[in-house]
Order: sequence, then structure tokens, then C-alpha cells
Amino acid sequence: MFDKLFDRFKSEAPEESADTRLELAFAALLVEAARIDEEYSDDERAIIDGALKKRFGLSDADASAMRARAEAEQAGATDIQRFTKIAKAMTREEKIDLLEELWEIALSDGARDPYEETLIRQICGLIYVDDQDSGAARARVAARLGD
Repeated sequence: MFDKLFDRFKSEAPEESADTRLELAFAALLVEAARIDEEYSDDERAIIDGALKKRFGLSDADASAMRARAEAEQAGATDIQRFTKIAKAMTREEKIDLLEELWEIALSDGARDPYEETLIRQICGLIYVDDQDSGAARARVAARLGD
């Protein structure tokens, strides 16, 4: 009986596209990086919105809505693997772009935070990006930010 009820509910629920799931995972990982030091600033929100607009071609309103949805998803998540599992499907270049966005959030406040750095290393391992690529991404972002 429960199987039939579950199947009916499942068939009535709209399926999200793979693109939407990827956008949400990307945004949730950025939100996680912004929140991990317990200081989630308007500047970090702006970085996330800008990354979503650049990466996925979203409008200002759509980027803000996706960030808000990612904030809710991230707040309810018990781990980051639900997001990195989706991000693993990205191309190598897309993964590097994600890392650059993560490093931009981590470096944007001008202070090194071991929690942010640990999170980024953890994400690298889960999406199969090596430390050399992560270090190069960090260096590019630091150069852009003038660090």
C-alpha cells in the first residue's frame, strides 16, 4: 500500500532538470563555503549571485532566487556529498571554475580561515580535483583580488 502511495506521489512531483540540479549543487557548495566561517556577508552573497549569473547565464532575479534556494538546501543538509555527487559530473574545466569561485569566497574577506581551506580541500577530494589544480585556482583568484 505504501509503495503505491509513494509511486503516485513520486509521479505527481515535477522532476527537475539535470541543469537545475547542477545549478543548485553549485550554488549550495558556494553557500557552504560562505557560511563555514560563520560570517555570511552581503559581499559573499554578491559573489555567489555573480558566479551563478556568469556560469549559468541567470538573470539577477534568477540568481538571487537560486542562491536563496541553495541557502535553504544547504541549511537542511547533513553533509556536502549530496551536492558534490552532482558536481562530479561536471567537466574538468567546470570543476576548476567551481574551485575558483570557492576560493574567491574564501579569500574575499582578506583573512585566511582554516575551515574554509579545509572545506575546499574536502570538496576537491569529493569531485576528483587534485591539489595542484586547486592551488593554481587559488593563485589565480589571489592575483585577481590583489592578494
